[in-house]
Amino acid sequence: MVRSRDTDACPGALQVHQAADGALVRVRLPGGVLTAAQLATLARVATGFGSATLELTSRGNVQLRGVTDVATVAEAIAKADLLPSPTHERVRNIVASPLSGRVGGNTDIRGWVDELDAAICAEPRLADLGGRFWFSLDDGRADVSGLAADVGVHVFDDGCVLTLAGRDTGIPVSDITATLVRVALRFIEIRGKHWRITELADFGDLLPGAQPGAAFPPVATPPVGWIPQDDGRVTLGAAVPLGVLPARVADYVAAIEAPLVITPWRSLLICDLDEAVADAALRVLAPLGLVFDETSPWLRVSACTGRPGCAHSVADVRADAADALDADTAVHRHFVGCERACGSPLSGEVLVATGAGYRALRNNDVLG
Repeated sequence: MVRSRDTDACPGALQVHQAADGALVRVRLPGGVLTAAQLATLARVATGFGSATLELTSRGNVQLRGVTDVATVAEAIAKADLLPSPTHERVRNIVASPLSGRVGGNTDIRGWVDELDAAICAEPRLADLGGRFWFSLDDGRADVSGLAADVGVHVFDDGCVLTLAGRDTGIPVSDITATLVRVALRFIEIRGKHWRITELADFGDLLPGAQPGAAFPPVATPPVGWIPQDDGRVTLGAAVPLGVLPARVADYVAAIEAPLVITPWRSLLICDLDEAVADAALRVLAPLGLVFDETSPWLRVSACTGRPGCAHSVADVRADAADALDADTAVHRHFVGCERACGSPLSGEVLVATGAGYRALRNNDVLG
């Protein structure tokens, strides 16, 4: 659904959204990366000034709901080095292959995330980009290119190629950061009231010679379980049911004091662990509700916020999604409370509440 408007309504840490259950704060995490100390800070403010939960988003960010003291929460977020640019904090939307540099891939793109983030914050004009525009950096495993970010780079064996709206343009890229910034600046020049590249009638207006090529297939499930790293250490991949991480569980994760990555599938990676530490962490975290079983039905169900948090919703879709778990289906089902269908994945089935049940809003082939 195209929603053209004059002003950018996406929430951040400073400009918040007043939801039905209170102020909603969204913290951008380029590449999904955060430290244990940063996670502990978010858990602390969520408990003291919010709903005592952290919501993981489909762009690898974190949301706090029901915030009662926005200024205090923003100050804590800034002190945790999660707010490097007050003017650009809502446009730091960068997704990257979550396992890059640790497991497989054609190259380690983690440094590119830092470079791109710094370049975005350093360009004053990009403050006008809008909170819905996002960038992707795929290390060649084809996990995030299929998420249809506005502009990105995909690393093939023989070099990097520009992607637009999740499509391979065939345009080679050598200077990654400069190219992505240049495309974003051009989009600002021509966008009118649009906030996403997919809303443009012609990619050629954005970049001469750019044609929408083949789309990368969307990946529907996160990396889950015991994941051996190339260096002999271990990453634990934890699915978070419906993307809602209780603050008390986040505290246990933070206590491990390991590097963390929030994935665009609303899951969590706990990285660089020795085997003994990984084993102990698994034994503690699994009983707390994190899911390490790649066959779990929790990996095939998701939902928007729904009631009571969203005034548009006609149902408590999270409760309904939890009640509808089905171990036998291979189809990912996303439950939404209205036809806005927030957070819908690009594959699987989207079910919209009608007030008397659910009907299929969209049904795509499951890919990935």
